[in-house]
Amino acid sequence: MECIPVTIDDLEGKKDPVIEDPEHNVYTRFMKSHRCYDLVPTSSKLVVFDTSLQVKKAFFALVSNGVRAAPLWDSKKQCFVGMLTITDFINILHRYYKSPLVQIYELEEHKIETWREVYLQDSFKPLVSISPNASLYDAVSSLLKNKIHRLPVIDPLTGNTLYILTHKRILKFLKLFISEMPKPSFLSQTLEELNIGTFKNIAVVRSDTPLYTALGIFVEQRVSALPVVDDKGRVVDIYSKFDVINLAAEKTYNNLDVTVTKALQHRSQYFEGVLTCHRHETLEAIINRLVEAEVHRLVVVDEQDVVRGIVSLSDILQALVLTDGEEGTA
Repeated sequence: MECIPVTIDDLEGKKDPVIEDPEHNVYTRFMKSHRCYDLVPTSSKLVVFDTSLQVKKAFFALVSNGVRAAPLWDSKKQCFVGMLTITDFINILHRYYKSPLVQIYELEEHKIETWREVYLQDSFKPLVSISPNASLYDAVSSLLKNKIHRLPVIDPLTGNTLYILTHKRILKFLKLFISEMPKPSFLSQTLEELNIGTFKNIAVVRSDTPLYTALGIFVEQRVSALPVVDDKGRVVDIYSKFDVINLAAEKTYNNLDVTVTKALQHRSQYFEGVLTCHRHETLEAIINRLVEAEVHRLVVVDEQDVVRGIVSLSDILQALVLTDGEEGTA
């Protein structure tokens, strides 16, 4: 692992012109008038992996640094070539756990470049990045359009990664200025009225669901978290992709037939907790809860705590910023 302290000199760049639009586009205008550079800390630390690093060391480093992904540097090509994410680990585990050809414990001995070239051919994604001078609107559009959760900000002059943009960071930045902007009427409307969130075919697991089954749902349904429900459908916990990383750190991935509840005993100190909301709550209340708790999603429940839906950060940014709906949901 390489931890690189990055100090960024101020960059020249023009802001997009603010166009006088109706009140409901106030957040779109805000995003178009700020650059990605505006979110980059003056001095920050990045976790960057060389593709020649051993996989087990890389995932252990993710856990010890409390991060969910890291840019990958290819020394031969002298450039960043992608990201190592927990999704990669999940895809490998699910695909090869029951394979007679590959022993799971052998996989972690490989270098990252071997994983990418041999084991992740089908799910491998080219690097999606953005310039520090690009607008935050472009960043939100890229995150949602590419269905990704992390967007490296790469300086086009030096080729260095300056920062990793996330939905959480962007919404937090917006929240800092939200009181200074005109308040659109839709903030006082409810999730139900605005039809924000996912309310059909919600993927859930039970306490006794085998871990291997849960990994399969992550892979096939492309969700980032699974509410854990009791026999009446009431939410009692949540199993997220980030929880899976503990299997790598503790080498407990040789038995994926254990239950989700058993796997959650290995949860790290970074657990965000299960936060819920109701469809009759206002969008403003939902935004405040997401930002204050620093979570990626809220589980929508009814009065009996039965799971009815999920509202994620990408749902919120889609509604606030991409008001024309052209980019599609993430």
